Amino acid sequence: MIPATEHPARWWHALDDGRIQCDLCPRLCRLKEGQRAFCFVRQRVGNRMVLTTYGRSTGFCIDPIEKKPLYHFLPGSAVLSFGTAGCNLGCRFCQNWQISKCRATNALADTATPEAIAQAARANGCAAVAFTYNDPIVFAEYAIDTAEACRRAGIRTVAVTSGFISALARPEFFAPMDAANVDLKGFTAKFYDEVCLSRPGGLQDVLDTLVWLRAHTKVWLEVTTLLIPGLNDSDDEIRAEATWLRRELGPDVPLHFSAFHPDFRMLDRPPTPAATLQRARDLARACGLEFVYTGNIADEAGQSTWCPRCGDLLVERRAYDIDRYRLDATARCPRCSAPIAGVFADRPGRWGTHRRPVHIAE
Repeated sequence: MIPATEHPARWWHALDDGRIQCDLCPRLCRLKEGQRAFCFVRQRVGNRMVLTTYGRSTGFCIDPIEKKPLYHFLPGSAVLSFGTAGCNLGCRFCQNWQISKCRATNALADTATPEAIAQAARANGCAAVAFTYNDPIVFAEYAIDTAEACRRAGIRTVAVTSGFISALARPEFFAPMDAANVDLKGFTAKFYDEVCLSRPGGLQDVLDTLVWLRAHTKVWLEVTTLLIPGLNDSDDEIRAEATWLRRELGPDVPLHFSAFHPDFRMLDRPPTPAATLQRARDLARACGLEFVYTGNIADEAGQSTWCPRCGDLLVERRAYDIDRYRLDATARCPRCSAPIAGVFADRPGRWGTHRRPVHIAE
């Protein structure tokens, strides 16, 4: 079992019937003594709630920022990535289930304070730290403390999340974050209820987070949808999602369509064909979205950034390598001067496709 660090948790309150309620996510888990929430890593101990994974990780690794995926946030830069264990959704198709559903002590072998993580990112030339692999919402206290330490050290932070978080916890969780990629898993309530095992209303909870992020924060936002053959890849659903994103978030929020591969409890579905992702990209662009990308396939056109006004090629990508870069910190098309939404530097990073594990010794 996961070793209990018993770090004091936030966002809970006592109920009249003797239980305590976790208020971090929309599940509102109600716990008796010793019980764990759905995410497994938040537990009642005595008359309080604790986070059992604070300071513990399944490992630290330097990745390209494009792998998160973030295409409009410091392209080509290196990001120090880590996760812990647990998740507050139960997606049958989880592509990181060995981490998100982890219950083993030896999987959380790496330990690091927030300050040590910030220092390691700086020492390794990383532009940012990413909370990823499992959803950082479930280790919010650790993620927030680390993000604040990074901010003091001049390092930016990225939350890769499902967005399944309560309205109460949202402001504190996202306050120290610089960027987020929200995984919009599908665009029907049935998909969230039956495939992701969310509570009823789970889709709306995520949509509320997206609208709130766009309207009330300066967090740079991108959205990803993993397309699963026969489940969430119909033309109607893709059009509905793209239309909603354009109307509620604006045309310039990047949308990534990623390819599914059979995993965890969904081994009966085939991998997503490249043609499905390319069709989805065409449909979303026809709905008015300016930046739509394909992922987990070889598709240079679908993974490059083009000016939405004149069609000029701005950032040419080959996998995670940047072959051509024509932007600077002003973020304007050099041909027609159209503003390009995002956070860009005068020159791209050169981390490329590398993936390098890092051990942070205390």
